[in-house]
Amino acid sequence: MPPDLLALPGGDLVEAGLHDLGNRVVSDESLLVSIGRSRLVQLGLAVPAGFEDPEHRLYGRLSERFGDAAHGRYNALVRRLVSFERAFACVDS
Repeated sequence: MPPDLLALPGGDLVEAGLHDLGNRVVSDESLLVSIGRSRLVQLGLAVPAGFEDPEHRLYGRLSERFGDAAHGRYNALVRRLVSFERAFACVDS
């Protein structure tokens, strides 16, 4: 039985991203899941096809909303994705 995604760090972002990606909704979360798609698939998650150029698109969206703070927010989101991947790998093994 797969682990409850929401119980893992960053699981809220990944779950929302999977939902949005499945519905082809461009959101911060769906772009983040697109960034991590290959690793998430490798870990055994069913991930819909990702969006093109997700790194730049996510940074652009953050830059529009947060200006100079976009870099820090982008890095924080990527760190949460990596935390999720690591936790999922531990729980699923």
